[in-house]
Amino acid sequence: MSASIAVLRAEARLLTRESGSIFWIVAFPTLLVTGLGLVPSFRAPDPDLGGLRLVDLYVPVAALLAVMMAGSQAMPPVLASYREHGILRRMSTTPVRPLTLLAAQILLHSAAALGSSILVIAVGRLFFGVSLPGHLPGYAVALVLATLAAMALGATVAALAPNTKVCTTVDTIIFFPMMISAGVWGPVQVLPELARRVVEFTPFGAAAQALDQAMRGGWPDWSLLGVTVAWAAVLIGAAARWFRWQ
Repeated sequence: MSASIAVLRAEARLLTRESGSIFWIVAFPTLLVTGLGLVPSFRAPDPDLGGLRLVDLYVPVAALLAVMMAGSQAMPPVLASYREHGILRRMSTTPVRPLTLLAAQILLHSAAALGSSILVIAVGRLFFGVSLPGHLPGYAVALVLATLAAMALGATVAALAPNTKVCTTVDTIIFFPMMISAGVWGPVQVLPELARRVVEFTPFGAAAQALDQAMRGGWPDWSLLGVTVAWAAVLIGAAARWFRWQ
């Protein structure tokens, strides 16, 4: 236990020194909501959205963006780098197992993402009058499941990428479709019905819809939560199957 705590502390210090990761995970989603909230048209109620404002829709999207940044952009290069430079192989000869390091990375990036999501909600509420999630337990469940899927995706990419350069390239390629499905480029609610149905079968499209439903006060559809869980389970299995320690 003491060795695991030592690894967690060491990795936490290293993460705080990664200014780029901290910016994209913690600062960028909040800056996105702030920038959009300062646009007058984004603060105007839209009859086509049931009287909601665009800034209301973007708060859960930005919360999801923090999770996606942590899972697909920040964590995979770290894991790939540790394996590429033999850190995990050398750890296998010590009492601290490589799995301890992997668990520490997932825990720290998950905590950073969830903390950033809380910050996004707080800024939206305090500065732009965005309502708090109407169904807080449902919102929390959807966000945690999305975080699990994002971390599983990151671990899978790190498992399959032969080196850090390839890992970063793959992360960048898959990140843009993820942003589209999550509604970063435009709220999923304004998509045509067919496109919205297709998006609901993607992990972050389903998560975005679930978060939106919870924001409006209802428990997210079980089908949406089920899609997120299914993706998380598949990706966890893939990461466990293909992740190499050396």
